[in-house]
Amino acid sequence: MNALVVGGGGEGIGRAISRAFAGAGAAVAVADLDPGRARDAVEELTGSGAHAVPLAGDVRSRSAVDAFVASTVAEFGRLDTLVTVVGGQVAFVPAVRLHEMSDDDWDLAYEMNLGYVARAARAAIRAFLAQGQGGSIVSIGSVTGVMAAPMQAGYGAAKAGLASLAKTVAAEYAGDGIRMNVVACGAIATEVANAARPADEVPEIPMRRLGVPNDAAAAAVYLASPLSSYVTGQSLVVDGGVTVRGPFSA
Repeated sequence: MNALVVGGGGEGIGRAISRAFAGAGAAVAVADLDPGRARDAVEELTGSGAHAVPLAGDVRSRSAVDAFVASTVAEFGRLDTLVTVVGGQVAFVPAVRLHEMSDDDWDLAYEMNLGYVARAARAAIRAFLAQGQGGSIVSIGSVTGVMAAPMQAGYGAAKAGLASLAKTVAAEYAGDGIRMNVVACGAIATEVANAARPADEVPEIPMRRLGVPNDAAAAAVYLASPLSSYVTGQSLVVDGGVTVRGPFSA
């Protein structure tokens, strides 16, 4: 399997995903805005015997995203899986109530959580169709796509749109052997999340802990693998039980 991990592939959840795919035997193209992070991740992967290449560019640029896909195909001979990772609101714009959110901040939240994903998906689908052997897209989403997102309305709305995009891609391209699924994450203990909230303040999570990047990575590998070959257009919730917690939960 040849995988392209787009957006933040060199750190946090993206790095864990790059590592997990390499551990599953995949060749991995690691795309990150920061060339240094991409190189560091690739050095780790190649040090463990994996075939990996670093790619650098801004996911907001169509030319950069197209180049990610073209470079992956050129290096590995084909693309089998696209994983889109980067997202969030507090990492990019302030956490405020909706009426306080500027148009520019709303647009950036949309772009970093849904706009670039559609751009990357289009590029990957073109490659899949040209290869004629199908392919898989896995996008890191959020439970805010199915729940309220106070102080993060732009983020939640975009993640809801991501789930819809996956369903549409699934319906449009099933006949071409192309699947798209979402890993809908709860609170994951990344550097950004930990800065916003200490890891020990999680009484509302039934499992009583934050998730770790490897939780998301394992789900991404499953959704890209033949083990999920009959799964498409779905959101696999990885949240420690938050979305199933009832009002009388302990």
